Amino acid sequence: MSIKIALLGCGTVGTEVARLLKENKDIFTARAGDELELIGISVRNLDAPRDPIIDRDLLTDDAEGLIEKADIVIELIGGIEPPRSLVLKALNSGKSVVTGNKALLAAHGPELYEAAAANDVDIYYEAAVAGAVPVVYALRESMTGDRVLSVHGILNGTTNYILDEMTTKGLSYETALAQAQALGYAEADPTADVDGHDAAAKIAILASLAFHKRVSIDDVYVEGIRNVTAADIATAKAMGYVIKLIATTQMISNGTNNGIEVRVSPTMVPLSNPLASVQGSFNAVTIEGAAADRLTFHGRGAGGAPTASAVLSDVIAAAAKIVGGGRAPKEIVYGDTPILDPCESRSRYFITVVVQDVIGTLAAVADVFAEAGVSVSAIMQTPVREEGAEQDPADAQYLTITTHEAKQCEIEETVRNLEARKEVDRVIRMYRVEAN
Repeated sequence: MSIKIALLGCGTVGTEVARLLKENKDIFTARAGDELELIGISVRNLDAPRDPIIDRDLLTDDAEGLIEKADIVIELIGGIEPPRSLVLKALNSGKSVVTGNKALLAAHGPELYEAAAANDVDIYYEAAVAGAVPVVYALRESMTGDRVLSVHGILNGTTNYILDEMTTKGLSYETALAQAQALGYAEADPTADVDGHDAAAKIAILASLAFHKRVSIDDVYVEGIRNVTAADIATAKAMGYVIKLIATTQMISNGTNNGIEVRVSPTMVPLSNPLASVQGSFNAVTIEGAAADRLTFHGRGAGGAPTASAVLSDVIAAAAKIVGGGRAPKEIVYGDTPILDPCESRSRYFITVVVQDVIGTLAAVADVFAEAGVSVSAIMQTPVREEGAEQDPADAQYLTITTHEAKQCEIEETVRNLEARKEVDRVIRMYRVEAN
């Protein structure tokens, strides 16, 4: 007797899953309570080169036939189709599913959760968010005795690597991206990473778990890192900050505009914040609970072995449930708290402008903020020569205005009004500021 495992996909992660199932067979048997038997690996091309660890006798291009023979199905194909159809087939056939497919869950999670519940089976997805970092488990199980207030994190290793190289080595965005591509951290088409879509899919999953509401990627406000410059990095550094692509979800309760904020944006992070020290392609997530306070998880967020570790953790959990009975924690949806309009999101901001060095300029800039109802915390001259400076007057000043907390729409209005003033030549940057 054994628990039969079907593996759909044999890329980098799938290969590592097959390797670890073979190398750690005795350990996994002890943990699951029964032998885990890999009965087949579904691939698109049977003749493609494979790692020698892969037993070619296990390869098949008949994914649906393989699913029928399995007890647990591991989906590591990626994308929406055919994974959606195959996962639904597995669930509707009474098979528990383990997936690392964040795009699928962000787009079709509710459909899959309902299919799992209807067929009394489980769907596990620890590997879909932050690789080996056990943040899904934390929200799904460890934090069920608490009320989650917020989740903030670095959920994309590619963008963190790029920004870290810009920060520590002074590289331009273009050079750091090319380096990430050469090392295999970034794809030839890096759009999903650098434009924030990958992180958006992940924070949608975490928001759903944290606040027991179905949140899709379409609910996430997204900004990427393409426009981050070396001068932005230098200015942040001079002021005691680093720039990170931060994915955030939090419950906003201010008495008038209650809701759930879900966003991804490049953010100024103070050096005292644990997220500021996350280097290279690592991920980190901070969860704040009403009772537990802040919990920070840090680790490798990508790569074959770390992600395979998360996949196999779920496989063993699913197998143990088959052996001992019971179900994994169910998806819980309750309440009618809305997704907050991005306009209502509140934060402190840094805004850098080029102004004319004439009498009355500071007063004019301050008036613009006052007219929009935005309180200024500090105004300082920025010591960094900016990109595009050749178009600025020889005596131009570079001013960085730090605001108190304000709504995003108020800040956007302020920027529009600044650009309309004759004393202001251009607005260079606008960044949100993360708390300590």
